[in-house]
Amino acid sequence: MATRFDLTLDCADASLVAAFWKTALGYVDEPPPAPFATREEWRASFGPPRDDKEDDGGGAWLCDPDGAGPRLSILRVREPKKTKNRLHMDVRVPGHGLPGERWARIESEADRLVRAGGTILEEFDYHHIVMADPEGNEFCVAAGSR
Repeated sequence: MATRFDLTLDCADASLVAAFWKTALGYVDEPPPAPFATREEWRASFGPPRDDKEDDGGGAWLCDPDGAGPRLSILRVREPKKTKNRLHMDVRVPGHGLPGERWARIESEADRLVRAGGTILEEFDYHHIVMADPEGNEFCVAAGSR
């Protein structure tokens, strides 16, 4: 059996970043783990922060409603983003098709994500578009095989 994994994004505004990624991926808020009724209850179970330098743990947890994709944890941190991501997500539009058709789907998805708060950083004509979420986390929009 393969190991399951989560993806985690650090951010300054977890609500803003979570809203963007819910729109981008079609994800939903993940319910708190049993037996907790809320995420606040769950977080309180870990006890008080170890010191005043530790963040209060604000964040959001998103999941694929179909259970196929990895969970996405969006955690508020105090330090700002400093460098380019070494790992990024690819948001895939369906199918390959002819180059013009495929590119039109990629551009349409990028436009939708710009309206959701994303930014286009660079276009690689007829292949993919590099974008950033509202806090600068890079990702690509490209065609997929499914």
